[in-house]
Amino acid sequence: MPILGTTQFPVPVTQTQLVRNADAKGVLSRLMLYDKTSIVILHEQLTQKLKSQAFVPHRVFQGGDTQTLAAYLWPLRPRDQTGDEERFFQVEPGSQVLARSRWQLNRAEHPTIVMWHGMEGSTASAYMVSTAEKAFRAGFNVVRVNFRNCGGTEHLSPTLYHGGLTDDLRFVIDELIKSDRLSRILIAGFSLGGNMVLKLAGEYGDDPPAEVLGICAVSASVDLGASTTNMAQRRNWIYQQDFLRRLKNRIRRKAKLYPDLYDVSGLGQVHSIEEFDARFIAPAFGFADARDYYSKASSLPFIERIRIPTLIIHAEDDPFIPFAPLRDPSVAANPYVLLMATERGGHVAFLSANSEDEDRFWAENRLVEFCQVLSPRNS
Repeated sequence: MPILGTTQFPVPVTQTQLVRNADAKGVLSRLMLYDKTSIVILHEQLTQKLKSQAFVPHRVFQGGDTQTLAAYLWPLRPRDQTGDEERFFQVEPGSQVLARSRWQLNRAEHPTIVMWHGMEGSTASAYMVSTAEKAFRAGFNVVRVNFRNCGGTEHLSPTLYHGGLTDDLRFVIDELIKSDRLSRILIAGFSLGGNMVLKLAGEYGDDPPAEVLGICAVSASVDLGASTTNMAQRRNWIYQQDFLRRLKNRIRRKAKLYPDLYDVSGLGQVHSIEEFDARFIAPAFGFADARDYYSKASSLPFIERIRIPTLIIHAEDDPFIPFAPLRDPSVAANPYVLLMATERGGHVAFLSANSEDEDRFWAENRLVEFCQVLSPRNS
């Protein structure tokens, strides 16, 4: 299992080590949360821990397609029957997103993982529920957040969502910090959600919230143009048609709720995700066309700006989200970014041969493990 990139991470300090720095303007400045003299220590700690848990694919499901489909259809996956607390965030006037939260006793004393799903997924997606259960058992609060319209919430917003809509993510994180007074937050995203959390981290740049300790992205579509082009290949017909069916159904539901905003005539002539994005997403959010949307919403140009310890997990055999963009030199050059590249694993799958010490969903376990390293219990 190759681990790519310059994996230098600083060690997080406790909140008591944050001090008010009286600068010329008298504003509260953010003392770096990370002691750069300890970068190598955490680098070695993470590398050894992750190497000891190398990904070995299931003996039956070896290829990217079989991994992806097997994970999606895997029996006995946890379902969203937890009764987690519902939470609505008003991300802009007239638009809300629905989150499902599970809190430890004395929630403020525990770190919190905030998660976003992939395209046309929801808080009920199996990987979201499964990761939440593992994180909660490990002592984390867990907040699973829907994109606008997802999880049966079309009525909560007249608008759609897109792959770079980081303002919604930022609003949720800010409210959890300011209203809930959570001091240790880790942000995770899967697939399109992975693109969004990486873009958010890059947008934070040199001044991320002190409370955000780490970022994790699994099978992230860091280059939306490359992902859409790959999805349009003949070999990926079944994937594209499944996503397109769900996207079209959503537009039909939106048209019933907001008939003055959505015109579904000619919807049957939309044959690809790029055509859908050109018809609905680009004009809804002020992009010139689909390619302009992909260029501005992709996280790849933002990765070089990330200043938060970040784990990216991606399989080289992901059938429709290409690995190639992650070979961009800016990824390896950023000392805050650790790229775990596996030869196999498919898309948000990573169905492992080993099930002795943990379940078979390897990437979910590494995500939680990474968060544990960055938020030790005594911090």
